[in-house]
Formats: sequence, structure tokens, C-alpha cells
Amino acid sequence: MNWQEKLLQYQPVNEQEERDLASFRYAFTHFPDVLTRQNPIAHMTVSAFVVNQARTHVLMVYHNIYQSWAWTGGHADGESDFLAVALREVQEETGVEAKPVQQEPISIEQLTVLGHVKKGQYVSEHLHMNVTYLVEADDQAALVVCEEENSDVAWIPFDELSTYCKEEHMLPIYNKIIAQMK
Repeated sequence: MNWQEKLLQYQPVNEQEERDLASFRYAFTHFPDVLTRQNPIAHMTVSAFVVNQARTHVLMVYHNIYQSWAWTGGHADGESDFLAVALREVQEETGVEAKPVQQEPISIEQLTVLGHVKKGQYVSEHLHMNVTYLVEADDQAALVVCEEENSDVAWIPFDELSTYCKEEHMLPIYNKIIAQMK
């Protein structure tokens, strides 16, 4: 079974995921290059929702492009082992080693990325077909800022996410994940 077939077997937990999975299916049918950024309309990304062992805090980075606290993650860039991408992104963006809580995604979402400048180049508005994994890390481990993308890293209490996250459209996704953990 290839990565697309495996992902399309994901069991949606709500209407948002049902509709987004249908969009993934459409993109997989019409765009052979969704694993890479070469597709300017929609491409695969992976995120990690990094929790502490007590399941009270999430590890987030202050994302310079979005000017908001957000989960870790990045582009698949041709890699179809999405869990490996998620774990690598956690380490690159925070300096923390994480381990999966489960092997399967905890969430999927289609996210709109507004046009922006990155590394001096304009990036047109596009869609991220995102796969999210629940991972755990030691909340006492030393944190490292990835200055190319982020300007801070912190453990944020679940009940304070709305204070830190300025991307209103992300709060329902974070809250969905937190609810699934309970």
C-alpha cells in the first residue's frame, strides 16, 4: 500500500476532517506532485503536536512568518514517511527529541497559507494538506530556537493557547487534538 492509499484510510473524527480528506483525495487524483513544493497550489506538510508527559502543555514555536505561536512542522519535500518528518521537524525547530504517542496521525487538515516573503522570495497563496502526529517530549529538556524560522520556543499550558496563538483558525484544530487525548 502506498502512502496515498494509507492516508486515505484515515478515519475522520469530525466534518472538517471528512471534507479535508475529500480534498486530499481530489488533489492526489489531479496533482502527481503533491509531495513536493513544486506544486504551487497544494502540497503535503506534516506537523507535530508535542505534549509533555503530564499532558498539560504543548511545545510551540513563535513562527516568524505568521507572527504567532504554533506547532512544529514543515513540508514533506518528497518524503512519504510523515511520522519521520514530524519527529525531525520537532528536533530541528526546538532542539528536543520527541517520541510518538501513536504511530498513526491524530489529525488531518487542509490549511490556507497566505502569500508571504520567505528568504527574499515571494511565495504565492497555496494550500497545505497537513498530517499531524501526537508526540511526547521531556518538558525539562533544553530548548533551542531555529532562528531561520522561529524566534522563540516554549511549553504552553493547554488552557492558555488562545492567549498565545494569534491564528484564530488554528485554535479549533489544537482544541480538537486536546479533546481527542482525553
